[in-house]
Amino acid sequence: MGRIGKKFAELKQRGEAALIPFVTAGDPDLATTLEILYAVEKGGADLIELGIPFSDPTADGPTIQRSSERALKNNLSLEKIFSLVRRFRRRSEVPLILFGYFNPFFHYGLKTFCRRAAAAGADGVLCVDLPPEESGELKQWSDPLGLDVIFLLSPTSGPDRILQAARQGSGFLYYVSVTGVTGARRSLDGRLRGQVARVRRAAALPVGVGFGISSPKQAAWIAGFADAAVVGSALVQLIESAKSRRQKAERAGEFVARLKGAMRRARKGSRASPVQSSKVQCSTSSPPNLEPRRRRNFEP
Repeated sequence: MGRIGKKFAELKQRGEAALIPFVTAGDPDLATTLEILYAVEKGGADLIELGIPFSDPTADGPTIQRSSERALKNNLSLEKIFSLVRRFRRRSEVPLILFGYFNPFFHYGLKTFCRRAAAAGADGVLCVDLPPEESGELKQWSDPLGLDVIFLLSPTSGPDRILQAARQGSGFLYYVSVTGVTGARRSLDGRLRGQVARVRRAAALPVGVGFGISSPKQAAWIAGFADAAVVGSALVQLIESAKSRRQKAERAGEFVARLKGAMRRARKGSRASPVQSSKVQCSTSSPPNLEPRRRRNFEP
């Protein structure tokens, strides 16, 4: 069992849900990203998603798109990101997930990518546009190295897709709360509780919920019925708005601490109530395209 599995087992014993913040690598630069990673760990992050910037992020909303654009302007590369992961590993054992799109990994070479990611200290890979049925090409290299491959599910996922993701995935399942792109939302769909319960009945893996969680109240509600809450756009937007490198790290750590505190209180207290009823309006954007884009040019 790797760091991801051990962390979820540890949290289950303590009766806690995992908090998984998302941080874009290289936004605004790699040195600041490293400080942010340490700050969110100190704030209570249980696992961390490290976003790999990409020029065509089909599942990301404006906030994370802007962060990727800022990072790519600094001539970011996978080699530099692996170096960042190695530096982070010198002081931290927090599970780290590389969150990105298939194109950069494919262009870099999947065998080399998996070997260098594992050697640097990464624990898992989540390819937004890589469905389970097309994952064999990656998993032939990731599985022997102990890299978890994490798959996305959504409100439109049927029973067969849920079972397929559960059989081929490892670490946890990432349940997308809306049929749209990433982005902080003022409210969440009250039907999420039942949707996540349906996945948990079919799969032994932990289930984390992401896309749209933007406040401690929402994270606390998710903690009442899911194994993890993933917070991305709200954190990235906060980092964007802070002026100095020190402020970016401090504010990120403080926000994560508020999220984690609310989640702990929710688990200790009585059953949480939905943030909004099932009639609340969510994004009407189209679902992200899950077809791998292999022909776009990318400099690794």
